[in-house]
Amino acid sequence: MANEKKEEKMQQAASQAQEKKETKAPKAPKVDENSKKIAELTDKLSKEHDDYLRLMAEFETFRRRSAEEKMNLVSTAAASTIKGLLPVLDDCERALKLLENSADEAAREGTQLIYTKLMSYLKTCGLEVIEAQGAKFDTDFHEAVTQFPAPTEEQKGCVIDVVQTGYLLAGKVLRYAKVVVGA
Repeated sequence: MANEKKEEKMQQAASQAQEKKETKAPKAPKVDENSKKIAELTDKLSKEHDDYLRLMAEFETFRRRSAEEKMNLVSTAAASTIKGLLPVLDDCERALKLLENSADEAAREGTQLIYTKLMSYLKTCGLEVIEAQGAKFDTDFHEAVTQFPAPTEEQKGCVIDVVQTGYLLAGKVLRYAKVVVGA
């Protein structure tokens, strides 16, 4: 009987151990399920974070490009306005040349005043005169209207006369200087 009781106790202990194993076994898949969910959520979060960073980068690029386009539009508008004023400058220069030998001092001073004020304003806007007289002919800044035989050997390939003044706006050619080149 003592053996039977021992056997019974051992069987009970074995069945209890089996029950404990069975109760632990379902918990293991639950831990695996949670790990899978955590991994899925982590992947989803990293994907969303990556999408957010890309969207922010695209927005920053869009904002920068829009600002550049706006600046280009303003500078283009300024360039076209200044280009429209160049014939007025040409007329002032012609008038000053005609009035150099004139006896009318008031007309000369008035024309010089108008030319000076207009030119000083346009210089504040970034307009620069292309100095061409006596310079080496450069197709980047000059447009040859005609060629004349050079009076001296040093003047070959140089600008002999300026027919129309050229201008730069912010370092870019707004109008090429029309020149006579020594051949």
